[in-house]
Amino acid sequence: MAEILVTDPVTPDGAVIDEAVDILRAGGVIAYPTETLYGLAADAGNEGAIERIFAIKGREFHNPIPLIIGDRESLPPLVSEIPGRAVGLMDRFWPGPLTLIFHAAENLSPRLTAGTGTIGIRLSSHAIARSLAHGIGGAITATSANLSGEGGMASPERVLEVLGDEIDALIDGGTTPGGPGSTILDITRDPPVVLREGAIPAASLMQH
Repeated sequence: MAEILVTDPVTPDGAVIDEAVDILRAGGVIAYPTETLYGLAADAGNEGAIERIFAIKGREFHNPIPLIIGDRESLPPLVSEIPGRAVGLMDRFWPGPLTLIFHAAENLSPRLTAGTGTIGIRLSSHAIARSLAHGIGGAITATSANLSGEGGMASPERVLEVLGDEIDALIDGGTTPGGPGSTILDITRDPPVVLREGAIPAASLMQH
């Protein structure tokens, strides 16, 4: 059964974050809260940990896995370019539930990109998610904490019930707001294309 790490979602305990980061660095998989639902974190630079995400979720390898970063300085190493149109969107909606699709850096795992050459990235507004990514010194996976094809989960108790035997730890930051996940906008196309309308209305994005 997963280790349970309890902390305040607004001002997370540094010792809890440090312990979680140690688990991630060792190739572990952690469930953690975001501004919408619970996600599954693995170190985006650890191929074995990424493989575990697919196994835990029962996810097909042709489905890419998005990432969460801890600060905007972590973005350039993950992408091949940052289009000018992305800057205004990041200024307006980051940190927040907006996943932007970029052309991926060449060294990024093809498991993350599913061979598409692109990668979805967001800067989360949730302190725990951001602290984990910052602690790992790069990015963590941001796929929903669920079984592939099933709905996302906002309750840590439900996450533990469904995935507790498969993951290494659960950061219990209380129940998340739930609702739709992040909005996904592909900025590799001109004009950009909304691939999924989520917490941010598509109309708001088109104004920028």
